[in-house]
This record gives sequence, C-alpha cells and structure tokens, in this order.
Amino acid sequence: MASWAAAGAGPAFPQAEGGGAAGPRGGRFPFPYTPYRIQEQFMEALYGALEAGRVGIFESPTGTGKSLSLICGALSWLRDFEEKKQQEEARILAPEASGQEGKTQPASAGPGHPESSGAAGEPEWVTAFVQKKEEQDLVDRLKEEQIRRKKREERLERIRHNVQLKYAAKRKRSEEDETKRLLQLSKEFFSEGDGVDVLEQLDHNEEELILAEYESDEEKKVVYGLEADDDDLEEEHVTKIYYCSRTHSQLSQFVHEVQKSPFGKETRLVSLGSRQSLCVNEEVQRLGALQLINDRCMEMQKNKHEKKSHEENEGKKRRVSRTVCPFYSYEQMQFLRDEILVEVKDIEQLVALGRETKACPYFGSRYAIPAAQLVVLPYQMLLHEPTRSAAGIKLKDQVVIIDEAHNLIDTITCIHSAEVSGSQLCCAHSQLLQYMERYRKRLKAKNLMYIKQILYLLERFVAVLGGNVNQNPSCQAVSQTGTVLKSINDFLFQSQIDNINLFKVQRYCEKSLISRKLFGFVERYGGTATAVKTNKENQKLAGLQNFLLTLQQGPNKEGTPQSPPMEAESDQLRTASPLMQIEGFLSALTNANQDGRVILNRQGTVGQSSLKFLLLNPAVHFAKVVEECRAVIIAGGTMQPVADFREQLLSCAGMDPARVVEFSCGHVIPPENILPIILCNGPSNQQLEFTYQTRDLPQMMDETGRILCNLCNVVPGGVVCFFPSYEYEKQVYAHWEKMGLLARLAAKKKIFQEPKKASQVEQVLVEYAKCIKRCSQAGGQMTGALLLSVVGGKMSEGINFSDDLGRCVIMVGMPYPNIKSPELQEKMTWLDRTMPRAAGQAPSRVLIENLCMKAVNQSIGRAIRHQKDFASILLLDHRYARPATFNKLPQWIRERTQVKPAFGSAFAEIRKFHRGKLDAL
Repeated sequence: MASWAAAGAGPAFPQAEGGGAAGPRGGRFPFPYTPYRIQEQFMEALYGALEAGRVGIFESPTGTGKSLSLICGALSWLRDFEEKKQQEEARILAPEASGQEGKTQPASAGPGHPESSGAAGEPEWVTAFVQKKEEQDLVDRLKEEQIRRKKREERLERIRHNVQLKYAAKRKRSEEDETKRLLQLSKEFFSEGDGVDVLEQLDHNEEELILAEYESDEEKKVVYGLEADDDDLEEEHVTKIYYCSRTHSQLSQFVHEVQKSPFGKETRLVSLGSRQSLCVNEEVQRLGALQLINDRCMEMQKNKHEKKSHEENEGKKRRVSRTVCPFYSYEQMQFLRDEILVEVKDIEQLVALGRETKACPYFGSRYAIPAAQLVVLPYQMLLHEPTRSAAGIKLKDQVVIIDEAHNLIDTITCIHSAEVSGSQLCCAHSQLLQYMERYRKRLKAKNLMYIKQILYLLERFVAVLGGNVNQNPSCQAVSQTGTVLKSINDFLFQSQIDNINLFKVQRYCEKSLISRKLFGFVERYGGTATAVKTNKENQKLAGLQNFLLTLQQGPNKEGTPQSPPMEAESDQLRTASPLMQIEGFLSALTNANQDGRVILNRQGTVGQSSLKFLLLNPAVHFAKVVEECRAVIIAGGTMQPVADFREQLLSCAGMDPARVVEFSCGHVIPPENILPIILCNGPSNQQLEFTYQTRDLPQMMDETGRILCNLCNVVPGGVVCFFPSYEYEKQVYAHWEKMGLLARLAAKKKIFQEPKKASQVEQVLVEYAKCIKRCSQAGGQMTGALLLSVVGGKMSEGINFSDDLGRCVIMVGMPYPNIKSPELQEKMTWLDRTMPRAAGQAPSRVLIENLCMKAVNQSIGRAIRHQKDFASILLLDHRYARPATFNKLPQWIRERTQVKPAFGSAFAEIRKFHRGKLDAL
C-alpha cells in the first residue's frame, strides 16, 4: 500500500518513459490562476495514479479547490494520453503509408503473450503468419478508428461554426409539428358519430393496460434495439473519465468549474441524469414518481418500435391506439447528441436545449457517451450495475472519479438494499388480483403464469410476517413481535418460495412493465380525478393514495372501494404502485447468500411490519467497477479514517494492496485561522463523558448549557452546536428551558433548531443567516445566533457555515451509532467473521469507532470554507484525547488541536482567538 501526504516527498509512482517523474506535457498543469502548492501536489499525485492505473484515495479539505484540481489534473492526463495514442498510431501506420513493411507491435504483445516461435511446438512459418495477420488486423483497426475520429471531428466542427445547420434542424422539426397538427384537425373535422367514437376511444385507451405477449430471453430470437436508421448513433467508446458525485447540484457545480477551467472550450462533456431530471415530455413529467416516469417512458419507446409491425400485421383489423413520445426522434437526437459534444452544458442547459430542439435530452445525452471525454453522472448510475448497463456506460479500461466519497460504503449498501411493508405487500396483492380477474380472458398463458407466481410470492411474504394476504393488514395483530435476521436461503425456505426462479420473475417484471400497467389500472378504476390531475404546487396524494389504502381492505360486494381509512397519510407525495418497490426487494433476493441478510421486522400489526434486505458486503458490487476500470479515484474533503475504504471495499473486492495509493493534503488556511480544542472538563469541573449512561444526567446537561453560555459571550456571529441525535437535542433543550439556561443563552444569541423535515431546512438556514447579518450591523447586546444541529442530519453535510455563519463549531459528546440496531449488529458479526483483527482490535469495534469519527469529521469541517475563513472548534468529551480516536481526526485539524483538561484555560484561548481576529478585521 503506497501512502503519502502532501507535505512529504511526493508520490511514490513509477517513473514515466524518459526517466522523469510522471507528469503533464511541458511539466505544468493548465490552471485558471496560479495554483496553491497543495493543488500542484494533488494534481501531480492524481496524474501519476491515472498513468500507473492505480486505485487512489484522495483527501483534500473543502475550500482547497479540490474540484478544479481534479479537473485540471485528470484532463491533463487525458490530453497527454490521447496524444501518445495518436503518435503510436502514426508510428504504426507510417510504413503502411509509404508502402514499406514496417515492424508493428502486434495487438496481443505484452506480458503473458509470448511472441517467440515454437512455444507450442508450431513451425516458424505458422507463427510468422499469425503475427503478420495480427499486425494487419491492428493496422486495419487503427485506420477505421482514424476515419471514425475524423468524421466525428468534422461533424462537430461544422456544427460549431455553421449556425445555419442548427436552425435548419429546428425549422424542419417545427414544419413536421405543423403538418401533424393539420392532420389531426382534418381527422377531427371528418369524424362523425361523436358518441360512438368516445366510447371506442376509451376502449382503445384501456388496451394500453393489457400486458403484451411475453417471451423470455431463451425464446426470443430478435431483441428490440435501435432501428436501422439509428446505426449512426452507435459509436466506439473513446478513453474517457467518468466523474460522479452525490447530488445534481454538486454535479452542476462541477460542470460550471469545467466551463471556467482552461479545458472548458475543448472538452467533450456529457451530463447524465435520471428521466426525472431530463424528461421534457410534460405528460410524463406530471407522473411525479421516478419509477412511474421510467415505466411510462419505456412503454412509449416500446410503442414506437412496435408501431410499424402493428401497422403491417393488423391490416384491416381495428388498430390499437398506442401513445409514442414526440421527443423520441432519432434525427433530432442525433442533432442533440452533436450539440452536447460541441459545447460543455449542465443539466439545466441540456433540458433547455432539448425543449428547443424537441429532442429527448435523456436519450440524446446517452447517445453522446461513446464520443465524450468527460461524463458527469450521479452515484446511482455508476454504482448500480443494471442502471449502468441501461445507460450504455462501458467501464472497460476507463477512468472513474468518485467525488464526495466519504459515505461511499453506505451509499453502495443503500443502493442495493430494499424494504417493503406488510401494507404494501397486501395492497399489491389486492391490485394484481383484481387486474388479473378483469383481464383474465385477454392475457396470454405466459402472462397469467407469471402473475400467479408474483401473487404467490406476495402471499408467502405476508404469511412470513404472520398475516393473511386477504385480510386488512391494519387489523391483523402480529402474535410474535420483534426483529429476526435470516440468510437469503433460510428466508426463501421459510417462505416456501425456494422452488421459484426469482431471476426469471425479476426479468419478467422488468420486461413486461407490469407495475406500470398495474398503476394505470389502479389510476383508471380507483382514484378520483384529483389523482390524475395533480398540479405541481400540490402533488399530494388525494384519491389515489386513499384508494391504495382501501385496497388493503378489499372491495365490497359491488366491486367499488370502501370508504378510505382515516389514517391515510395526507402529506405523502404521489407514489407509484407498491409493486414497483416490491420488485426492488425481489431483485435484492438474487444476491449471493453470504453477502446479505433478510430482516423480518414484526411490529404491532401486519401493516406496520416489514421485510428488509440488508447488503452486508458492498465490495461485491464495487469489485466490478474496480476490475473493469483502468484507474479509480475515490476523493472527498474528509476521507479520514480511510481504513474502512481499504478493508471493507478494496480488500474485500480482492484488490492487490500494491495497487492502492493514498493522498492527503493540508488546508490552504494559515494555522492561526483555526483553533481546535478537546475539552475534558466543564466550568464546574464536571468530567465531560457523554456515554448513553451519563449523558441524561441533569449535571451533564447543565454543564453543557454553562459551556455554551460562556462561549456565546465571546464568540461573534454564528455558533453551530452538534448533538448526537434529534432525541438528545430535544431532551437537552427542554432541560435548559426548565432550568432557565435557555433564557440566558437567548439574551446573547437567537436560538434556532434543526428541523426534522428536509423541506424546512432551507427556511431555518435563511432566518439564521438573516439574524447574524442583522446583529453584526446593528451592534447591541445580541451578537448573533446559535444553531442546534444533529450529527448525520441535514446540516452536518452539504451545508456551508462559512465566515460569520460558523465562527465556532461545538460537538457535544461522541456520536456513536446505536449498537442495539439489528442491522448494525449483523454487520458487526459479519465483519468479525470475515475480516482480520487490526492492531489487536476486533473489526466490529473499529467499525463503530470509524462510523463515529467519520460523522464528527464531516460535521466539524463545515466551518472552514475558504482561505481567509477562521473558526474555533470545540470537542466536548475527554475521550477525543485518546490516541486511537485523536489520530482519526483530519490531519489539518489534528496538527493544530490542543487538549485542555480545564475549562478556564480553554475559554481564555477561545476569547483571545476571537478578539485577535476581530481586531485584525
């Protein structure tokens, strides 16, 4: 395992050809301004890792220009790589061009591919012939690549410089639209017998709810793909960099950084997103839920492919009216693809262009992937293999950069875990049963077979929870409450479904779009009009959600739904059919037996109970990424402690430790701009140890209040105080209110509490910032605001408390996870069984420490956001001073941390620090 810090002697990478250290052409990285020394070191290390094909764990604190360093370092390497490749091509093709027989390097030459004759006892002329053929094949392939590249460059150049081409395509599209509109008007004009037509149209619409004849992959001879006129959209994948981050806003920010960088004009960049972000068909967007949008889009696509064959085969028979998407036009998508590649665009610009050109941005961006040099995409699309292949992403010999990766292990675990409630299982069963009864005569045998299998699975899942699928789940009490964990195989045996091929059922759900058909059925027969025509301001569930809930009780004799139960969740957003979520659970059950567990969570009623699949080994899914890629970079502002990444992800994925490198750099702020203190005792000499046993004691809560009162007297602007949980924060707040400490705090700082609802976070932050600004301008007794936050909450990640918003960050206690959680206990057991002990400590103990310190590091890093920022950091618990814990703090904080046994000296340091800063302003 190679490892180094920026302050050290530099990367221990192999030397590049020519004897010099691996680095960019000309020795300097293009950069929009003079880079900090740590940025240069970061780029050098990154370039070296990509050149040597390593897996790198890179840490660069927020505020040090990490995004720009990633862009300039990685794109410098890509530029040099492409140049070297073209030089090599030219060298191989040169003898061909001059008519000579040059000595070319055969494609298979290299380690493990001996060229010498007679190795397998073959005559030399055979070996020579094979070698000659390999050389010729290589030359032919390179020629093809050159022609393709030249064509693409010419095409993009024409678009770049010929504005008329753009308008010609747009004009053609609007002419087509006008023709369609006139055609529709003439049809309406000539149609007679309105009443009959309306009835027939309703009947036609209902045809869309019926499942098409299903063929499994073994039976299928022809697979639907791109049409013949779509060949031009399929291209060879060039070497590229896949950059992924957690949120669309982080990705947009990254794209803007690329636009501002020296590479902004020449890089072919594609932004990928979900259909929810990229769809420009308003009818589909109105569906709201991602799964519904996905299914509707795929259905419309399928309709387009089937349209021609329907027209040819049905002849004089009544044709079924099937909706196709007007934005799914190959010609327009080709044009959009080229527009994307010509100029760097973020998601918003891509959507605007899609609307303007009447082409689908979702598919247009996917068709741009092969020729792109930089692909920007969310975690889910890269880390989830089915999503990755559906998007046309090929990782073979490519570079992957995963940014904001501090939660990478949790992210992979969450993406591949799934949970379904008893209510959802009963609801889906009831819906599917009614669907089957209504269309039984119209459904083919294979569809009926799979529907019956799914109904049986749902019935068995409810039985395992202790219920009956035909009764209201809210009224069925569970006899044996509690949580039970089972291996996948044990769960399948107990459920009596081990004889069903879940892979085939999963494939059927995916290909037949059954959940989409089911949702259409429920929407048509169950909900009131409000379920369909929801507006954007009020996408609450009205008729539909109530109907889904009434299905749990079953229909009454007339077949109409019973009155909706009173406990319907009025604030729940419009959701898809529960079958969509159940499909995710079925998919999870196809994991290997040792890599996951099924959690049976039996609560008061069957409806409240749930089945959850927990992935224990995220490495199995990450291994595929690491194996295929040329190089993988895992980057973040706070990556400490990195042992989790090394052991749980890379070692478990079978990674050779020699291929893994670490890089960690300091911060750009001067040492005097940060004051981290570990406080061991409070003002009344009470030892600070916030364990589960001691933290509820009145004296501990009083001591915390007194510390805050003292600090609020000397810290200007905003103070952010992090608690281990929402419950503890509420408990402390109530105690302070009762003891009068809250009133004392409120005299100096206006108090804000972090809300539990994500939708309210923005409003609280705006009010908090306004209050600080008002106080700094007005002067007076009130000096700012105090924000009571929660570790792991909305404000401990992704929110910047820069400048006056966070002059002091306080961490109350150590936020250890709840070790009584069955999921965590199972993970600990699994680690102890599969991982070696580290430095005498059990892997489960290391996991708990690491989870705690990751959360701490993420929270305390919120305050320092740029070079001139300053803040004090206070860790309230003597246990932070233990060497093993202390060493898990980020290096740039650890180097400047003071351990203070007494409150008096800590308070004096903090007062001196903030006074000095105010005087300097």
